[in-house]
Amino acid sequence: MKNILVTGGAGFIGSHTCVELLNENYNIVILDNLSNSKEGAIERIKTITGKEVKFYKVDLMNLFETEKVFEENQIDAVIHFAGFKAVGESVQKPLEYYENNIGGTFNLIKAMKKYNVKNIVFSSSATVYGVNNKVPYTEDMPTSATNPYGYTKVMIEQILSDIAVSEPEWSIVALRYFNPIGAHESGLIGENPNGIPNNLVPYIAQVALGKLDALRVFGDDYATPDGTGVRDYIHVTDLAKGHLAALKYVEGNPGFQPINLGTGKGSSVLEVLHAYEKACGKELPYNVTPRRAGDIAESYAQTGLAKKLLNWEAKLDIEKMCQDSWNFTIKNPEGM
Repeated sequence: MKNILVTGGAGFIGSHTCVELLNENYNIVILDNLSNSKEGAIERIKTITGKEVKFYKVDLMNLFETEKVFEENQIDAVIHFAGFKAVGESVQKPLEYYENNIGGTFNLIKAMKKYNVKNIVFSSSATVYGVNNKVPYTEDMPTSATNPYGYTKVMIEQILSDIAVSEPEWSIVALRYFNPIGAHESGLIGENPNGIPNNLVPYIAQVALGKLDALRVFGDDYATPDGTGVRDYIHVTDLAKGHLAALKYVEGNPGFQPINLGTGKGSSVLEVLHAYEKACGKELPYNVTPRRAGDIAESYAQTGLAKKLLNWEAKLDIEKMCQDSWNFTIKNPEGM
């Protein structure tokens, strides 16, 4: 398997995965509609790797254009990142999220079936564990969600699982990842959200640059060591390498397999903030505000299955994650 289609390949996790694929001598085709990414990321992927990349500005909602990508390229496997991803926005625009994330995946699967491509690594999420499971989360737990974004991941996993049952030649891995942060150590690619960031570390980065006044900490009364929410943060480069391991796994293992990608331990909001202060060399202001509806105290992975099936584990710690994020931020204060 050498020719890989990467949907959403210009995005945060997608771009880092493309770098790792090219470094391992895979040929890649990127499909991205650039709704929440920049075409400049593709030029930077080329700069980092010194290799050429084929890019299609295509929306998966357009079945004709999606099929054209398969028609023009001999695709062996797909890594599927493309989709809307903001939890808060999904609550405001549920129909758009269901239509885009599920409808786009439908079209991708239709194109794959038509061109006999039966290997796929899907970008799922720890949000599928909902609020009723106890940490650490294991892949055999029941899935649920608390918002439309999370439910799109639950539903797509179900669709992929049903396909694997109905057509046993399909080989599918759903990677449930936790909280990706950091950036490529070159500082050329990193998390580059449009507008005010939704996620913790890009928000802290904007505070460190002086573009935002202070970090909002949603609740400091959780049953955690410092009262703030605990999440399993994983370096995006570790996560990207997990996709390579999953790609090798699907080549010889038919069926549907969910696998957690995390570090197996949690860091609180304040621990991340203090690690970022160390990276940028200054104290950063924060304000405690009420909890957000649906937020839980702790979320972290049981990572044994990734080690067993993929021979993969996270290597980089929270300090390295914050150092690389700050390096990207100071090199790209206005974004990419």
